[in-house]
Amino acid sequence: MESPTIKSFKLRGTRITDAQIDARQRLWSQFGVTYNSQLIDLKSAFPNVEKVVMEIGFGMGEATVEIARNFPTTGFLANDVHQPGIGKLLSLIEENSLGNVRVMDEDAHLILSTMIGDHSLDGINLFFPDPWPKTRHHKRRIINQEFIALAASKLKSGAIFNIATDWEPYAHWMVEAFATSPEFHGGIVPRPQWRPLTRFEGQGLRKNHKVNDLSYLRK
Repeated sequence: MESPTIKSFKLRGTRITDAQIDARQRLWSQFGVTYNSQLIDLKSAFPNVEKVVMEIGFGMGEATVEIARNFPTTGFLANDVHQPGIGKLLSLIEENSLGNVRVMDEDAHLILSTMIGDHSLDGINLFFPDPWPKTRHHKRRIINQEFIALAASKLKSGAIFNIATDWEPYAHWMVEAFATSPEFHGGIVPRPQWRPLTRFEGQGLRKNHKVNDLSYLRK
């Protein structure tokens, strides 16, 4: 596993609104899952779902909520470390009366390593991770052989690892990294109709960035 001292994310500005602070304080006990290095009982966390998908990096949560509304029988364990986004997602969960989303606030490597049981997830969504474009920062990219092996150990056979990036060199990096894994089969695919257009993605498209979707089946 990648060293926990090498983060695959960077903490962005902490300009958080009063409404986001209020949502975090009021709703965390209802919709949040606090990191504690104990295995999550996914059946208790999501008592009325058929599948559980982990979403890594949800931004401000709009896409997470839209997907959760469209797939009410799937539970979404949504993780991010951006505090304004956490507050916003919690408020959106309340506004939309969603019972199939739970929120976490910790490094995805730690969560997967210590709180997710082996072969317990039906999918992982990783949309627009930081591409760390400078060569000296490539070691910070979340997708590498170690993370792919970690994800494979947590996914059920037949589960899907969905990824999207607007940095084309990173897409090729991912294809090469997954090609070394005997546990996954897949590659670049057409944009799934179920994946909403995010604000971040729209910004990339306006900059003429090419968006690549990738889908990998856990064998």
